[in-house]
Amino acid sequence: MAVPTLFAALASGALIGLILGLVGGGGSILAVPLLVYVVGVGSPHVAIGTAAVAVTLNALASLVGHARAGRVKWRCAGVFLLAGTTGAALGAELGKAVDGQRLLALFGLLMIGVGLSLLRPRRTAEAPDVRLTLDSAARLLPRLVPIGLGVGLAAGFFGIGGGFLIVPGLILATAMPLACAIGTSLVVVAGLGLTTAASYAAGGLVDWPVTAWLVLGGALGTVAGIRLGQVLGNRKGVLERGFAAIVIGVGVYVTVSTA
Repeated sequence: MAVPTLFAALASGALIGLILGLVGGGGSILAVPLLVYVVGVGSPHVAIGTAAVAVTLNALASLVGHARAGRVKWRCAGVFLLAGTTGAALGAELGKAVDGQRLLALFGLLMIGVGLSLLRPRRTAEAPDVRLTLDSAARLLPRLVPIGLGVGLAAGFFGIGGGFLIVPGLILATAMPLACAIGTSLVVVAGLGLTTAASYAAGGLVDWPVTAWLVLGGALGTVAGIRLGQVLGNRKGVLERGFAAIVIGVGVYVTVSTA
C-alpha cells in the first residue's frame, strides 16, 4: 500500500471514529464516500465491502463500554437484529447487482434525507424501563420486526452499519432513551455489518489492508471523540446539527458528482 493511501485510510478512520465518539453514532455513513473520494478505492462495491468490515469491528469494540454501563436492551436488540439480518442479506445481494455509479447516487440521496431528518427535534416520550417480555411482546414486536427489516434492507444495500437508522428506529419502536438506543444499536450494527461484510468478502470485494488502517484510525478517533464530547458536555445538540450539516453536504457532493 502506498504511503499516501495509508495515511488517507488512517485519517478517514479517525474522522469516522471522532464523529462516533462525539454524537454516539452515524459515523459509518461517511465511510463509503471517504473511501471512494479520499482514500481512492476505485470500485464503489469494494468501498462498500471494506466499510462494512470496518464498521462491524468498530461497533463490537464500542459495544463493550455500553454493555458495562447497562445501556443495552438485549432482547429488543435480538429481535431487531433477527429481522434486520434478513433484510441485510437481501439488501447486500441487491446492492451488488446495481451499477456502482448508480449505487453511489442513491447513497448520496439517502445521506441528504437522513441529514434533513436529523435536524428535526425529537419529541418522543421516553420509556427508560422498557423491556421485551411476554406482557409487552404484543405491543413491541409489531413495531420492532418491520422497522428492523426495513433498516436491515437499507444497511445491506448501501453497505453501512445503519446506526443512524437503527437509533431512531429503536426509539420509534420502543420509546427507549437515546443513550439506551445508542448502546442497543451497536448490537444490531455489528450483526448487520457482519452480514453485509461476509457477503462482500465472499465475492472478493474487500480491501483488507485499507480495512486494517481504517479500523486503527477509527479506534484512535473514537477515543478522541469521547474525550472531546466530555469537554463540550451540554452542547451535544450543536454537535448533532453540525453532523447533520456534514451528512447533507457530503450527500449533495456525491449526488452531483455522479450525475
